[in-house]
Amino acid sequence: MIVLIVLGIILVLVLLWYVSTFNSIKVARLKVSEALSGIDIALTKRFDTLTKMLDVVKGYQQHEITTLREIVSLRKNMSMSERKDANAKMDQAMSQINVVAENYPELRSSENFVTLQKSIADVEEHLQAARRLYNSNVTAYNAKIVMIPNSIVANQMGATPAEFFEAEAPKREDVSMTF
Repeated sequence: MIVLIVLGIILVLVLLWYVSTFNSIKVARLKVSEALSGIDIALTKRFDTLTKMLDVVKGYQQHEITTLREIVSLRKNMSMSERKDANAKMDQAMSQINVVAENYPELRSSENFVTLQKSIADVEEHLQAARRLYNSNVTAYNAKIVMIPNSIVANQMGATPAEFFEAEAPKREDVSMTF
C-alpha cells in the first residue's frame, strides 16, 4: 500500500513538473512573439517619422514613400530574414534623406527639420531597445527548450529555436570617420 502511495505521489509530481514546464515554454514563446511585435511597433513608428520627414524634404522622389509603405504592409507576415531586408531598405532611405538635406542648407536649419532629426534619433533608440528585448527573450526561450529536462517536454511540443535579430553585414564593419 505504501509503495502505491509513493508511486502515486511520484506520478503526480512528474505530471505537475510536465505541466509547469509545458506552460513555462509557452510563456517564453509568447514573450518572444510580444517582443517581435515591439519591433514591428518601433519599425512603424520609424516609418511614420520618416514619412513625415519625407513630407518636409521637398523635391524628394515620391517612389521612396511608396516603397516604405509597401515595406510596412508586407511586413505583417514576414519571416525574420524578410524583416531584416525591410529594415535595410529603410536604413537606405534614411541615408538618402540625409543626403538630400545636406544639399539644401535652408532645409537643414529649419526648426521642423531639426525636430524631425531629433525624433528620428529617439525612434532609432526605441528600435534598438525593442531589438535588444526581442533577442533577450529569444535567448531565454531557446535556453529553456534546449536544457535538460525541459528539452524533453519541448521536443514533445515540437518547440523549435527562435531566430535572433542580427545586424546586416555592412553594419558590422567599422565606421570610417573622415572630415
